Amino acid sequence: MSTPQTRLGPRSFLLAAGALAAAFTAAISVSGAAHTVEAPQPYGALPTERQLRWEEMEFNAFLHFTVNTFTDREWGNGDEDPSLFNPTDFQPDAIASALAAAGVKGVILTAKHHDGFCLWPTKTTDHSIARSSWRDGKGDVVRDISEAALRHGLAFGVYLSPWDRNSALYGKPEYIQMYRAQLRELLTGYGPIFEVWHDGANGGDGYYGGANEKRAIDRRTYYEWPATWNLIRQLQPGAVIFSDVGPDIRWVGNEKGMAAETSWATYDPVGEDGGAAAPGYVRAELNQTGQRNASHWLPAECDVSIRPGWFWHESENGKVKTPSELFDLYTKCVGRGGNLLLNVPPDRRGQLGEADVRTLRAFGALLKTAFRKNLALEAQFSASNVRGGSASYSPSKLVDGDRYTYWATDDDVTTPELTVDFKHDVTFNLLRLRENIKLGQRIEEFAFDSWERGQWREIARASSIGACRMISLDQPVTTRKLRLRITKSPVAVALSELGVYQKP
Repeated sequence: MSTPQTRLGPRSFLLAAGALAAAFTAAISVSGAAHTVEAPQPYGALPTERQLRWEEMEFNAFLHFTVNTFTDREWGNGDEDPSLFNPTDFQPDAIASALAAAGVKGVILTAKHHDGFCLWPTKTTDHSIARSSWRDGKGDVVRDISEAALRHGLAFGVYLSPWDRNSALYGKPEYIQMYRAQLRELLTGYGPIFEVWHDGANGGDGYYGGANEKRAIDRRTYYEWPATWNLIRQLQPGAVIFSDVGPDIRWVGNEKGMAAETSWATYDPVGEDGGAAAPGYVRAELNQTGQRNASHWLPAECDVSIRPGWFWHESENGKVKTPSELFDLYTKCVGRGGNLLLNVPPDRRGQLGEADVRTLRAFGALLKTAFRKNLALEAQFSASNVRGGSASYSPSKLVDGDRYTYWATDDDVTTPELTVDFKHDVTFNLLRLRENIKLGQRIEEFAFDSWERGQWREIARASSIGACRMISLDQPVTTRKLRLRITKSPVAVALSELGVYQKP
């Protein structure tokens, strides 16, 4: 594939789920042959259709926006006057346009942060935008952002903090009903939702309706998460659910925007005490790597802010990440099988900062340039084995632009080699591999070699592939031939892409 994936709109995101689902074990007919060659059997835990659609997105955005934007704080206490929320020139289309220019596929809005202030006119609390000065209490940021996202081809998601430092009900059973009522409003009033985001910040000091005290909850049981997740499934069956423990996608275990060098999409979350895990009660270091051969497909989402803080602060206007810094994060997140969730906080006008917009647009251009030309497109492939000798599984599938067609080997061939002859010298510094993850995450270790002065020289070695694996080379390599060696795999390979690029 020579360019990044086409951006999915919120409607097509849901419609594509059924259309792109394929039978994992269907027999493949070989054109002109007298026999059929069976597809490889799936290996290990497998992604659901909603997870597949999310994996294809790769790059989404976060919008942290609430009263904190106007108080210059990261976490509000819950006692903030709603009238403080008063953006002077809110421009949701400008926000969506800048995100789309960066290559973002979906945007998640902080509909409610820990301070409990709701960015939509909820019926569950007075601590909402309906009591603000903005638009005389008639505004609805959730609606404005969701509709702008639709106009610019972005999917829309919501963050609803489980912790509410404003509510007098927090810590009591009644709060769970309030929380689910808020979810119901968000998931029934704003069109298709692609992701519902819950974090693990739970309990502590707060206003709590004027009590001004510390409230502790049992993070493992208080929220009754399985029932809440069932509600989300009923209301938005196409949405993936994010938390420290999934159930669809997991927190990567840090806020640096990167996964571990070896990162598995399979994972069985472990609680802090080694027992059952829950949002806010997990061994975060294990989230970074996942676990080989775990029982759940639970890929990582890597969240990071374009600025030092999550909310806009004037003092950070000169500390916006550069396009090259974002590209490095992209290769260490998307390039390690995760999805990048980049926070870009609106300012007090209700717009993205000028420096943020410049970086977004330059990063989008950098992505397009880096992946514009796959040098392997016109190369000649020679594989040590092709499944059943069938053209349906030939190495040509590696460059046909389809994530779900693939080069496969016979069941007893698990360490094959593939030689790529470019027919002339080419220079590259970035390599990309994908597996057909409908058949699981199969390959454990691999290496690349460059043909130099009549012999092969190893230029890279790594482990884990999955939905995407990128290798950034320290120095550009110039060669006529490249060799891929699969050095460890428990089953036959099912590789769907090989990309060879020269990034700027």
